[in-house]
Amino acid sequence: MSTFHRRVDITSLQHQTAGTVRAALEDNFHHFRVWVRHYDRVLTAIGGEALRYPYSACPEATDQLQQLVGMPLDAIAHSVTRQVDAQHQCTHLLDLAGLAIANAARQTTRRRYDIQIPQRVDGHTSARLLRDGCELLTWELKDSVVQAPDPYCNINLRQGMARWALDTLPHEEAEAALLLRRCTLISLGLEKNLDAQVHASSTGLCYSQQPDRAAIAARIIGSTWNFSERQPTLCADDQLWLSQLTLSPAGSA
Repeated sequence: MSTFHRRVDITSLQHQTAGTVRAALEDNFHHFRVWVRHYDRVLTAIGGEALRYPYSACPEATDQLQQLVGMPLDAIAHSVTRQVDAQHQCTHLLDLAGLAIANAARQTTRRRYDIQIPQRVDGHTSARLLRDGCELLTWELKDSVVQAPDPYCNINLRQGMARWALDTLPHEEAEAALLLRRCTLISLGLEKNLDAQVHASSTGLCYSQQPDRAAIAARIIGSTWNFSERQPTLCADDQLWLSQLTLSPAGSA
């Protein structure tokens, strides 16, 4: 039985009114990086990199992040979805950009999220999130409904959960809850032979799955990795890049 693992690592550097953030994400299906620069609490530059991804069109979505340039910094990571049409973005690059921007707004120097979701048995699983090494959230789930604990009990992850979290929870807990929600839903991919796909499905839900692109977004065979026996290697290749922060306006952050 497989377990879904994701790590998100974020580092920030701030000096007076200028700052830069680097963020990396790695899980069973993806490995992405995003960097942002900001001045006077406005996003002035952004870039992304796709290192491991499910479809051949995914790296093209890094260019879509440019639509965020000029937005004000916002401590709510989900705010990026008000700036752009998320269905024309890479879901995970956009999520990572939102986390980076929120950390810039809060001037958080370092943040790490670790998520673990065992494969379901008769629809049941336990989803767990650690923030900076400390357990923050654990949900007992049946299908897409949280069974425990409160205040998440009976929340359906597929029906209005984002609005409920943003309206009900403190900002940083909502951020963690929406990250765990995302991971809980995509962990269902462990129950499928994704390499049997020829190309992306034409769902319209993300950049690669747009109807005009899906048929030419070829499946990257072997892009799903198993981290059950090697969790410490998640984002290990990103650590040097994360540490090389600069406030220089030239080049990437």
